[in-house]
Amino acid sequence: MSITDDLNPDLEADLLAPLPTGLAGASPEGPEGGDVSGAGSAWRLTLRAFFDNRLSYAGLAILIVLVLFSFVGPLVYHSDLYTATYNINLPPGPGHPLGTDSSGRDVLGRLMVGGQASLIIGVLSAVISTVIGVIWGAVSGFFGGLIDTFLMRIVDVLLAVPTIFILLYLASIFRPTVLLLSITIAILSWLGAARLVRGETLSLRSREFVRAVQVMGGSRWRIIRRHIIPNTISVVVVQATFQVANAILLMATLGFLGFGLEPPAADWGSMLSQGVNYIYDGYWWLIWPAGILIVLAVLSFNFIGDALRDAVEVRLQRR
Repeated sequence: MSITDDLNPDLEADLLAPLPTGLAGASPEGPEGGDVSGAGSAWRLTLRAFFDNRLSYAGLAILIVLVLFSFVGPLVYHSDLYTATYNINLPPGPGHPLGTDSSGRDVLGRLMVGGQASLIIGVLSAVISTVIGVIWGAVSGFFGGLIDTFLMRIVDVLLAVPTIFILLYLASIFRPTVLLLSITIAILSWLGAARLVRGETLSLRSREFVRAVQVMGGSRWRIIRRHIIPNTISVVVVQATFQVANAILLMATLGFLGFGLEPPAADWGSMLSQGVNYIYDGYWWLIWPAGILIVLAVLSFNFIGDALRDAVEVRLQRR
């Protein structure tokens, strides 16, 4: 086997161990090629800066409440969410704390189930889009040249296409499900992560620890997998957090426009859309609860994302 094919992980660690401090560290496993203790210190610094930010507590508190409301709530509060009754548009009262909708279904129970769909779609689409964007951006930035030009022109073209129109078109063709909506939103939302990771990769590929692995014959894919992608994790996590908020908002928009989950399944956007039909009839319980939950969900992830971004900036400033 040629040494240019790949490196034995143990051999690579041994060869990098005696490198001087000017080559950014003694082992490729830590951030920026630093040692493991350096990696631990960097992450501890990031976490400390994160929890020093009051926005982190606000975001986490709201998120925990929403998760408990959506996933634990239905186990405690039981109601028939799928059978239409004649108790339509009842105001909040005994038996129905938030009233009933135009089909006689309990609003509070549907808000809980709708929260499950919104949060699952938001998180799942963010994970998928982040994975796609990280791989795309790392390959584009590391290989450069024609590959970089070709891949980034694809990104530029897709960025020029309004996302909501594509989502509406796909939702009108296929039967919306949680999985389908998650994949669809993810496919149209990875572009920001790709551009971000490409920029980080362009900076990292010229660092001494990456050049050291190249000199020792490390393959390009190994460098990307073991050294480039791990060193972009901090900014990627921040991007993914904002992506969850964006996905929840897109999901709510689709539901509001009538392209959300099909009844009797519930999502906050669809419930808000149904409630707007009665906006002049004084049925506030059909509008405000769903709208408030959407705002709180988006705010929670934005608060967490802002706190993470500030924490990452603190870590970068102290390098």
